[in-house]
Amino acid sequence: MELNKIASFCVDHIKLQPGLYVSRKDRAGGAVITTFDIRMTKPNDEPVMNTAEVHTIEHLGATFLRNHPDFAAKTIYFGPMGCRTGFYLLLAGDYESEDIVGLATELFRFIVSYEGEVPGACAKDCGNYLDMNLSMAKYWAARYVRTVLTAITPDRLHYPQ
Repeated sequence: MELNKIASFCVDHIKLQPGLYVSRKDRAGGAVITTFDIRMTKPNDEPVMNTAEVHTIEHLGATFLRNHPDFAAKTIYFGPMGCRTGFYLLLAGDYESEDIVGLATELFRFIVSYEGEVPGACAKDCGNYLDMNLSMAKYWAARYVRTVLTAITPDRLHYPQ
């Protein structure tokens, strides 16, 4: 069986900078599902995030999005990239990156200001609940807000050619 290269492997990761990108748009029935690439580190150039902070961002991000007054019903998935350089967010609807800068900013500011127990971080709710690091999750979230989302530029909203 010959395998076609998937869309995320067609992005030039040498040129890719941290940003907020539309990765792809798919159809499910009559609906459009937009997949966003929330790229937090420069691939193959900066250290990747460790699993503990990625796991913590996943728990906080998914909880935030599924409780959001405008996006809860539109949130299909929020989770980490295997390479640990960022996250994927899948939303029901036909969106552009510019459309969700506000949502992404809310999400990562929520993580920065979060205090208390991480939602779902117990043996009953999670298969690896001990692998959490809230302080590092806050660090990466604050860095992303500061270096990417604040005054984001078009080159950080559209994949490099």
